[in-house]
Amino acid sequence: MTTVTPNLEQETRRAWVEYADRLRGLDGEEYDQAENDAWEQLQTTLQALGTAAPLDDPSVG
Repeated sequence: MTTVTPNLEQETRRAWVEYADRLRGLDGEEYDQAENDAWEQLQTTLQALGTAAPLDDPSVG
């Protein structure tokens, strides 16, 4: 089990906000292209923070 400190929680939230900000106002093909890059950056950030859940984690979903 991961212990979440206030700073870790804040950094995790910041990563998700940055993800959403990168996609805000986009639609159609522009959104599709940006979403993949934004998702990869989010996952990289979450992994660096140690908070990313593996995609095969049964508790995710």
